[in-house]
Amino acid sequence: MHASTDLDAAAKPDNIALAAIRSPLAALALALALLSLLLTVTIPQPIGPMFWDHYLYLDAANRLADGQIPSVDFFAPVGGLGYYLFAALQAAFPSGHPLLLASWCLLIVTGPLIGLIMLDIQKRSRALAYAILLPFLLFSVLPFNTGDFYPYPGSDGFGIYNRQVCQLLYVLAAALIYVSNPRILATVVAGAMIALFFVKITGAVAGVILCLTAFAAGRISLRSAVTSALIFFSVLAAIEFSLGAASAYVADILALLDVNDGSLLPRLFQAASLNAGLLLPAGILCLTLFFANLPAFAASLRAACRRPSVVGINQVLDQNFVWLAAFLVAGILFESQNTGSQAFIFLYPLLLRIVLDFAAKSTSKRLTITVSLLATAAALPPMTVVAQKSARAWIGAVNNVRIESRNLKTMGAVNVRPILALRAEHMRDAYITQRGAFDTLADAGELPSFLLYSDFDFQTAWLTNVDGAVDALRAYEAANGVRFETIFNIDFANPFPWLMDRHAPKRVAIGADPFRAIPPPDAKVRAAVAAVDIALVPTCPPTNVNRTLLALYLPSLEAGHTRITLTPCYDAFVRNGLRPGETAAGS
Repeated sequence: MHASTDLDAAAKPDNIALAAIRSPLAALALALALLSLLLTVTIPQPIGPMFWDHYLYLDAANRLADGQIPSVDFFAPVGGLGYYLFAALQAAFPSGHPLLLASWCLLIVTGPLIGLIMLDIQKRSRALAYAILLPFLLFSVLPFNTGDFYPYPGSDGFGIYNRQVCQLLYVLAAALIYVSNPRILATVVAGAMIALFFVKITGAVAGVILCLTAFAAGRISLRSAVTSALIFFSVLAAIEFSLGAASAYVADILALLDVNDGSLLPRLFQAASLNAGLLLPAGILCLTLFFANLPAFAASLRAACRRPSVVGINQVLDQNFVWLAAFLVAGILFESQNTGSQAFIFLYPLLLRIVLDFAAKSTSKRLTITVSLLATAAALPPMTVVAQKSARAWIGAVNNVRIESRNLKTMGAVNVRPILALRAEHMRDAYITQRGAFDTLADAGELPSFLLYSDFDFQTAWLTNVDGAVDALRAYEAANGVRFETIFNIDFANPFPWLMDRHAPKRVAIGADPFRAIPPPDAKVRAAVAAVDIALVPTCPPTNVNRTLLALYLPSLEAGHTRITLTPCYDAFVRNGLRPGETAAGS
């Protein structure tokens, strides 16, 4: 398991440079450098299901540039760290594609943390360090989920913050299992837990389970645990006292729980069923480990009962099946709240340790082979799925056509299959000319397609509609001598302020899902909506979702705004002072 030859080679002066080049840290630095180079140009991405989810990062970055603070100035269903990291990376690489910026921005945090882990592990075994690093890079570099939500290959522009949580849990698991230096361990645990909290709070819950497992098993000392906790709460306190963001974030999560008041049990079953391909072998492995180690476990339990001690309790709980069971519980809890993720990738460091332990200590060749096969069956699915999906999406994009646009900046660097581009045109024409049919569907509470928001033609047409709406907004401003400073799109995503270098209203939620992610508007939200210069309403097609969303904000718009037809696919509520003739009269 240990590669002592690495240290011997490095000890020779004439091999120091070669050892440094071959080290995992050098590989990590090279990977980060290559990603930086890729972000200096705009690389078109094949459109994918729910592709508009990553446009939220553009909206957030624009709000941050205006001085808005997530949870303090606008409702956010997740933590604000991902938004800040995206904004920082976008400032450094303005030509980078938004999807790649959103997917890779977490490396600002995970890169240094995994680097510390490599620094510790490679002293004992360079091979082991590479075995931890390479899967981490696979999941971090390839922006794809482990689950399928559409039959056609395309980019996974959704569930990005869920992927980020899984990558952080991978780093945390690797540290808890392999890092021996207490200072590095405390630093990585604290850093990972802070990031988990401010990316998605359910990720922090999963992280706590991992940390408690390691602490109970004696893998992390009381001193390291206290140090990590002090760092964690010190950072939270600093953020709270300076911005008030920590308590506001918790308040947003509590409000979100009120909106999503369904039972947890069905979602747990859903998470288990969606990931059954790896959970079944992992569960069988857990049972195998339990029965294989039952005599030793029983003996340590009896000894701990006779003479209770911390060391005795650690020995009882430091069992591979205990670790694996706890990791599985943490993963199922986290995945129960997700749509799109890199589910259970953090099992890999533990599964690797289990295999290495049996290879080194087990006297039963049959048991070693069984454990190795089950661990492989649990570890491989996420890797193979992500690799396959990336290959299908990017190789299949060779024959794709670029979506034509004039106003979409880097957001418009998207391509799609010719047959789907043609379908998008046909469906858009139908939405415009057959409006009554789609109104009938909306009246019945039905979408035009059960998978409408995953349909590539919808996502393609949505971009075309946004592009046309920007032209219409500029034409309206030029014709009437006005300027819309605050633009509100009554839809899931609002890229207009970023596209037009304007402002989004404060207080309004980001990621507008009226059934899952928006609490009822309070007085501050209503006042902010009432003050917007223009509110856009998409109509291609009319849907029950957008109707529900409009119903939340319509009372705030009716008194001070007038509804107009902006384009065949967008209506608009224009603030009365900005309508034709009123600006001159009021000046």
